Amino acid sequence: MKAHFKNIALMGRQHRDGVSDTLQTLIDFLQQRELNVVVETNSASMLDDANIPTVDYAELGKDQDLVIVIGGDGSLLKAAKSAAKFNTPVLGVNRGTLGFLTDINPDDVIAQVSNVLQGHYLEEKRFFVNAKLHTNGETVSEGLALNDVVLLPGKDAAKMIEFDVYVNKEFVCHQRSDGLIVATPTGSTAYALSAGGPILSPGLDALVLVPMFPHTLSLRPLVVNANDRIKITIANEMLTNPRISCDGDPPIALPPGGHIHIDKSSLSLRLIHPADYNYFHTLRSKLRWGEKLC
Repeated sequence: MKAHFKNIALMGRQHRDGVSDTLQTLIDFLQQRELNVVVETNSASMLDDANIPTVDYAELGKDQDLVIVIGGDGSLLKAAKSAAKFNTPVLGVNRGTLGFLTDINPDDVIAQVSNVLQGHYLEEKRFFVNAKLHTNGETVSEGLALNDVVLLPGKDAAKMIEFDVYVNKEFVCHQRSDGLIVATPTGSTAYALSAGGPILSPGLDALVLVPMFPHTLSLRPLVVNANDRIKITIANEMLTNPRISCDGDPPIALPPGGHIHIDKSSLSLRLIHPADYNYFHTLRSKLRWGEKLC
């Protein structure tokens, strides 16, 4: 039986055209249906009503049945990291540029959200990965990613990075490149796609390792099992500190000799789609994938 959504949290992307209007429209609609509505604290600053109940980002999804995000894919990624801790499903209203994960059209938001509240929706799970940064045998930072973990150049972007890649403690390769993208199926249509990686169907239990501008013709994207443990070790000879970013979060510097462990998280996102959602239609309509050429 599908869940009934009685307690709903809303989160909106600040400083984005149309978000505050859609946020207010949803509040009015949901309150008219006598549903319990709270708004993420920073998002509430966009509203004129100072009496609307709020919830801090860290508890977004706690004691709620559904989180609705108004913004782009980045906004949904952020909300997902909190909601997943409480196993609360997330629905996206697209007020971004592409909106690959945010399915609801803002021009038809009331009708589509109404359908979801009546139980007409699809739900799927998308897994996260953990990234742990180690230096001198100690964990110095941790990150969670729904899309990707990216190894980036240091502040001197003209310098290539040298590093070794291991899968389940087995040596895979030595790379000299601008970096590496480790992407989930969800993230395979994001940065990894721009770097020449393959599209992974969201139901696959897999990860893809995509080299960024490798200094050899032989390096190509590698698909591995999502349960494999990936280790990236920065060469001791590096004169700069590469950086690691999870889902575009502020990057963390990693010194020469440091390494990153990446493995599948126990957390997963419960992503809600309209009942007529079709992944391949989304590829065609938003990425123009497989479009017939005239």
